[in-house]
Amino acid sequence: MMDVHELASYLGIPVSTVYDWRVHGKGSTAYRFGKHLKFAVSDVRAWIAEQRDPTSGPRRTDRR
Repeated sequence: MMDVHELASYLGIPVSTVYDWRVHGKGSTAYRFGKHLKFAVSDVRAWIAEQRDPTSGPRRTDRR
């Protein structure tokens, strides 16, 4: 599990962005333990995979 600060560091984004995404339902699933938010690493990795831009994949070079 990682907290908000660890997640922000892992993604290279400001902590405020993590909170912003939560408000707008855009980020990874979080778990609340009292007043603390925690993110499961497996959930974060799955969420990251979902963010992949399908147009940024490898390009075909064998044009026929």
